[in-house]
Parts: sequence; C-alpha cells; structure tokens
Amino acid sequence: MTVSEIEPYKVPAVPAISTGGGALSFMRLLGSMVTLVGQAVALKEMAHLLKKRMAKDADDHDKISDMCAEAEVEPYFTGLITDAGTALREVANASGELSSAADDLATNAKAFGSAHKTEYQGIYEAVQAAKRRGIRQARPGFYRTR
Repeated sequence: MTVSEIEPYKVPAVPAISTGGGALSFMRLLGSMVTLVGQAVALKEMAHLLKKRMAKDADDHDKISDMCAEAEVEPYFTGLITDAGTALREVANASGELSSAADDLATNAKAFGSAHKTEYQGIYEAVQAAKRRGIRQARPGFYRTR
C-alpha cells in the first residue's frame, strides 16, 4: 500500500449556527454559546481519545521495531516500522495540542456567555415584561447614542 492509496479520514460535518435569518438576539446568542461550548468539549474529548490511541500505537510500533531488530529483520523494514511509530507519536502530540486548544475555546466561550448574560439579561427581561403588559418598544436603534 502506498501513501496515495490511503484514504483520508472523513471528518463529520458540524452543523452551522443558524440565526434564523435575522440578527442574533439575546437568547439566540446565549444558545449559540451553549452550542459552541458543547462542541468544544466534544472536540476536546475526541482529541484526547485520539492522543491516547496514537500514543499506544506508537509504543506498539516501538516494541515491534525492537523485536524485528532482535530477529535481524531487514533494516529497511525495521526502519519503516520505526518511522511509522515516530509519525504516530507526532499525531499523538498534535492531538494533545488540539485538545488543549479546544479546552481553551470552551472556557472562553463559557466566559463570554456568562459576561453577555450578566450585561444584557436585565435589559432582556425588562423588554419581555413590557411586551407582556402590551407596551410597544421603540424600533431597534432608536435609543442609540452618538
């Protein structure tokens, strides 16, 4: 099997965050942040599992390479096994970095969602209460200051 014969892994598509055709509202933005946090946590877990698997596979390649060297297998083939183990270790390291980045993303998205909720929830609740009492709100941008 050559490198050109190896089929690439198909990454599952991540659903896009829909705004429903309009601007992001208070609740839509909070929902988007919750979705982002969930996706980032899932990515972190998948990357961690990949790191663990690739590290184990790399260790197995090292053992096989040592066994081949003891059995005096052709050095070319032993070298290929060693190279494959090195490549797997590099994938494990990159997966660890990806897991760390996904963890940072989840933390930052959660902090953004909390800050947004703290700043705008009172305004959102006041507007909703006014709507329930039948009080019309000004058009968006009416209260904007320059």
